[in-house]
Amino acid sequence: MMLNILHLHSSFDLGGKEARAVRLMNAFGDRAKHVIVSGVEGATGARDAIAKGVRYEIAQNPPPLTGKPSVARYEAIAKFMARFDLVLTYNWGAIDGVMARRVFGKNMPPVIHHEDGFNADEAFRLNRVRNMYRRIALTAAHGLVVPSHTLESIAHHVWKQPRARLHRISNGIDVAAYGRKPDPRAIPGFKRLPGHVVVGTLAGLRPVKDIPMLVRAVGGMKTKAQLVIVGEGPDREAIEDTIANMGMEKQVLLAGFLPDPHKYMGLFDIFALSSKSEQQPIAVMEAMAAGLPIASTPVGDVAKMVDPENVSTISKDWNPVHLRDRIEVLAAHPDARRTVGKANQARARELFDEQAMIAAYAKLYAEAAGRPGALG
Repeated sequence: MMLNILHLHSSFDLGGKEARAVRLMNAFGDRAKHVIVSGVEGATGARDAIAKGVRYEIAQNPPPLTGKPSVARYEAIAKFMARFDLVLTYNWGAIDGVMARRVFGKNMPPVIHHEDGFNADEAFRLNRVRNMYRRIALTAAHGLVVPSHTLESIAHHVWKQPRARLHRISNGIDVAAYGRKPDPRAIPGFKRLPGHVVVGTLAGLRPVKDIPMLVRAVGGMKTKAQLVIVGEGPDREAIEDTIANMGMEKQVLLAGFLPDPHKYMGLFDIFALSSKSEQQPIAVMEAMAAGLPIASTPVGDVAKMVDPENVSTISKDWNPVHLRDRIEVLAAHPDARRTVGKANQARARELFDEQAMIAAYAKLYAEAAGRPGALG
């Protein structure tokens, strides 16, 4: 008998947490069926990545996941949750699913909450009210899952989650796919400029990713470089304005959203990350698996993820000039780029293969639902 799983997402447009959730749905196959709620109406783009044959539906007219604290709203959410075997909630935008279980816990299915990081409003300082709310709500969760050491520490020390309820499960990718030769046509409009180093990034175009800073960093380099930005989002206009103000229209390609990063990640010489907040970014794993060196701001677990050979090009503080200088070091030394890239690739194969991730989630979910082994 397949597990009936409810997913409460802050948003279900394709990003890191959504990509992982879909990958797990695809891996569970006919052993589970899924109902998906997006806290943002119409934000359901990740459904396109769900494999054929996976049983799922997007909930129509679900109770609102956000709003002022309200017993009536919590009750509506709880009634909606009650018909499932397991409820999975994702990030702050869905924490009220956990609170609903705390307020109306009788005859409710187990809830596993996932936290993957923070938006720009909590990039440098956590919100005290949200911290307190999480402490209260999460007492009703069967478990809390985080991908990074940084979040694990926050969950334990700030949100006061006991170790027994806290699970750190590393993200994972199909590492082998990134070792194959990239497709030179996979990025429409991309053409390597003669004598230029190709700096690439893959991100949702949101303020927390601070892509304008990356544009300025590449524009200030001494070494000739071009920048390829893969992704889409609300910050696109700000990025375009920065490109125009820097006079970099010929150096920068805004490629938009592209599926299947394993087909194009290897076209870059350097992967750059300019985010204000990350935890365990999947794009960094993908770049490592493709054999690239990483230049990054000092966010989340990035310095722990990369090979020790690569740590010197992770900034020690969040500073645009420092990021530029880290990219410059890699751009100016092609032999070092190759050495670091090979070391990163070996480390990705060792640490980030998705089969370990899938097995860990399958075990946790099935045992929480009282059906050990039900998901494989």
